[in-house]
Amino acid sequence: MVAYRKTPMYCILLGAPGAGKGTQAALLSRDLGLPRISSGDLFREHIRNQTDLGRQAKSYLDAGELVPDSLTVAMVLRRLEEADCAPGALLDGFPRTLGQAEALEKALAERALRIDCVLNMRVHREALVERLSGRWMCRQCGASFHLKHHPPTKANRCDDCQGDLYQRDDDRPETVAHRLEIYFSQTAPLEMFYRQRGMVIDIDGDQSIEVVSLEMHRALGLVHTFAA
Repeated sequence: MVAYRKTPMYCILLGAPGAGKGTQAALLSRDLGLPRISSGDLFREHIRNQTDLGRQAKSYLDAGELVPDSLTVAMVLRRLEEADCAPGALLDGFPRTLGQAEALEKALAERALRIDCVLNMRVHREALVERLSGRWMCRQCGASFHLKHHPPTKANRCDDCQGDLYQRDDDRPETVAHRLEIYFSQTAPLEMFYRQRGMVIDIDGDQSIEVVSLEMHRALGLVHTFAA
């Protein structure tokens, strides 16, 4: 369990593809009892449920255009108004742009709310490329393997269903390197935006999952009590 807070905690998790952000977000959500909010998940949910926001977002996506920041922020704010977000929330991969960050800050201020901190998972690019380019998927059941960290028992065969394993185009080394270049170029202004506000806490993401998780909890100033 964690120390009790009288005010909601709103925390942003930043991290490049392959940094382990999703894993850490899930652990923090479980340990802190705070919902994990991802803009990608919200898009899919609103589109699936055919809400007004979902229909608007789909119209942009179908036209091959970027969804406006105002619409994305509106989805996030609506989610933050739900009951399970009363104690706070973890924003996983949102905001993604400087425009979204500015719009989110303004909207939260109008509700007398604010972002408490930004946990920035820093991982060397070589490690990111290794993590992403080593991933292989099963064509039949969708199981995921990693040639170094979670290799299949038999080469090119799924342990679960014996289906063929393949590597997605997005996970090929040359594609991964390009994805990372785009991420860092887009994220640099966003990171500076929060650094100027003294919100960024850097986390060494090159460490083990357990150590990274512990560093995150310490960074948040939370007190753990573990069962003996």
